[in-house]
Amino acid sequence: MATPELTSLRSPRVTAARRLAKRSFRGKERRFLVEGPQAVREAMAHLVEVYVTPEAAARHADIVDAARAADAPVLTATDEVVAEMSDTVTPQGIVGLCRFLDTPFEEILRARPRLVAVLAHVRDPGNAGTVLRCADAAGADAVVLTDASVDLYNPKSVRASVGSLFHLPVAVGVPVERAVSGLREAGARVVAADGAGERDLDTELDEGVLGAPTAWIFGNEAWGLPEATRALADEVVRVPIHGRAESLNLATAAAVCLYASARAQRAPGGCRSVTST
Repeated sequence: MATPELTSLRSPRVTAARRLAKRSFRGKERRFLVEGPQAVREAMAHLVEVYVTPEAAARHADIVDAARAADAPVLTATDEVVAEMSDTVTPQGIVGLCRFLDTPFEEILRARPRLVAVLAHVRDPGNAGTVLRCADAAGADAVVLTDASVDLYNPKSVRASVGSLFHLPVAVGVPVERAVSGLREAGARVVAADGAGERDLDTELDEGVLGAPTAWIFGNEAWGLPEATRALADEVVRVPIHGRAESLNLATAAAVCLYASARAQRAPGGCRSVTST
């Protein structure tokens, strides 16, 4: 195994990496960290540098080779140095320094998206990352985080997305009013997901309206969507509770709604069927 190049916890590189735990420094540097082999592999096109222990470098030689092929310097480091850079309790020996990769909202609108998840007032980073993962799995075209929502590059958000952060366009810091008006102008029906909705998801499916381009708005984990935000939507829809559960958590509700739209859009006559012919 190679001798580690980074051995001091006071190294400027280590200090700079640890500062990225704070949102203000991430925003200033437009850099963030990803941890673990899967995350670094997914982030390959956005890597600035990779820090890896000799043991992890030997175990994940394919990732090290791919990073070097992508012109991302790979620096070996001691276990202590990589742990200092990590946000997890059990570091996996490899950390990637990445560039910000959010997409301008106007660029998303120009693509005329057919399925979008809008996170309005979502404050929990784990939930934000999980909804992003659900949107990716459902085949959404984009995700939008409003200016009142959590930082996309929060370490917990990045981990919870399990690589989906790198798979689809994500706009950040968009005022909710602009998000709604822009997506509507781009041809999407704007639907707010809220337990107080007069219509339910079953009705939406039965009537076939989810086959059209749709932007779903998902709200805060604790109190849902403010009345002012609900009023911006074309429709407020609740996920029906057929059993005795009081409610669904944010990520579960988002997954149900996004998959309902994905299924409807792929049915005969749905917007994806129409645009693909």
